[in-house]
Amino acid sequence: MLRLEGAFLEELRAEVMVEAADAPTDPAGFIGWLEALQTVGPGQGDPLFPWLAETASREEICWFLEQEAAGEAGFDDLVAMTQVKLPVSAKLELARNYWDEMGRGALRGMHGPMLGGLIETLGLEPEIETTVWQSLALANAMTTMASARRYAWHSIGALGVIELTAPGRSKHTAAALRRIGLSQSERRYFDLHAVLDVKHSADWNREAIIPLVREDSRRATAMAEGALIRLACGARCFARYRAQFGI
Repeated sequence: MLRLEGAFLEELRAEVMVEAADAPTDPAGFIGWLEALQTVGPGQGDPLFPWLAETASREEICWFLEQEAAGEAGFDDLVAMTQVKLPVSAKLELARNYWDEMGRGALRGMHGPMLGGLIETLGLEPEIETTVWQSLALANAMTTMASARRYAWHSIGALGVIELTAPGRSKHTAAALRRIGLSQSERRYFDLHAVLDVKHSADWNREAIIPLVREDSRRATAMAEGALIRLACGARCFARYRAQFGI
């Protein structure tokens, strides 16, 4: 299974290697390249999300969230696995990020249970058997990068690009939930990520990525591959969801 997992990730790497090789390897240049992915990266500006916010029915929104929930790898766990033996500056930033994900020690503020509460409110039943392969592939890619130490720098890039690109998607999803009548507390998970991840992204870039690239420029290429893998997997999900809805 580990060999299959490695082959799977290497196939994903092969798809992005050429583009990632063009990423700058100096800290400032790399951050500029990474932040540009917010607008030019795979899946960015996908019409799925405005459609969810403005047009989708409750049933369609629920199907979308069920797919997303079934393929959710758990950002807190991914951060925890990735931080093992990292240099101090990056390790501290991932620790701060993890503490936020854990609600700073308060159950009510934990992000995982917050999402779980929304799933329960909507009466969803996310199961692997009813989840499209694209969503499962995304979760598997993220888990592989975080758990296999040879992909540690890839995971830093992948997690960083999530923080960079999630706020826009979260804002649209929160708007969709508001439109179908969910309360502020019920849609809190997406309202929170529409705002909090903006700060998380800036902190992640400044405290984790820049020091790591400054210490060894070769890490930039691995981080670029990880970021592009994450975005490409997400883009496949969005395309599959649009096909489901006939968009």
